Amino acid sequence: MNKKLTLIALFLFACSIALGAFGAHALKKIVIEKWQMAFETAIKYQFYGSLLLLIISFQPAFNQKQFARWITLFLIGLGCFSGSIYGLVLAEITHVKLSFLGPVTPIGGLLMIISLVMLGIKYSTNKSDL
Repeated sequence: MNKKLTLIALFLFACSIALGAFGAHALKKIVIEKWQMAFETAIKYQFYGSLLLLIISFQPAFNQKQFARWITLFLIGLGCFSGSIYGLVLAEITHVKLSFLGPVTPIGGLLMIISLVMLGIKYSTNKSDL
């Protein structure tokens, strides 16, 4: 078990639940449906990413250092994807211009995809724990 990754996953889970509650209750009174749906998408990706990281944290093969950079890249991608959407919704609420965050969202998604493909390749070629 990778204790550090487990703790990160649990923290992200807790945040997604708290943000989900905010989105389900307070956000509906503040922004239009378009932004509510975007916020929900960010929460879903964060939740699914947290679940994936939690599962990986219990796999012995993923405790090896060779997987660390791809897991880190996944976390960065997840932060960019969900974080940029959270930022855009916050900008809508506060009327602050954060339009530069728009292009960060697909970059975050791409980083997650690349990291997952690389994790899969590394895992499939890892002879020690298969």
